Amino acid sequence: MGKNIYMLCVDDEAEVLEAVERDLSSLENQFPLEIASSAAEARAVLKKIVDSGDELGVIFCDHVMPDETGVELLTAMEGSDAWAQTRKVLLTGQASQEATIEAINRGGLDHFVAKPWTKENLINVARAQLTEYVIRTDRDPLPYLASLDAAKLSAAIYRKGIITDS
Repeated sequence: MGKNIYMLCVDDEAEVLEAVERDLSSLENQFPLEIASSAAEARAVLKKIVDSGDELGVIFCDHVMPDETGVELLTAMEGSDAWAQTRKVLLTGQASQEATIEAINRGGLDHFVAKPWTKENLINVARAQLTEYVIRTDRDPLPYLASLDAAKLSAAIYRKGIITDS
């Protein structure tokens, strides 16, 4: 059996974590969701994922949190070989333009979702980022066709020569 690809949401507001869990529940059969209420808790989850030999496909991270900001956490992850491929999404309603630019430039930010979001938007962002993760990490895309972006995965399959046009 292959490695699990996890999703992680980091936010200090319990209501936000509950909303993310609810909104992304349709993806959890294939992409388990972990939650953390602080950057320190997120680091413990990251350690658990790497220690189990699994991977983190996408992290949704709030910016304004006590002790350590989301941008600081994302920047630390970007500098680590274990998390450099992880897709990083800032999920916040309070990040300044400067913080967002810093997240893009230093934290390898891949997407920004403003609070409040819609369920459809959050699922679409998660699918797009997980699709990109599967492609960039050179995983076999076939198991993910039903739950992710089938057109992009099919193109990747074709490019890899798994399926030819003959």
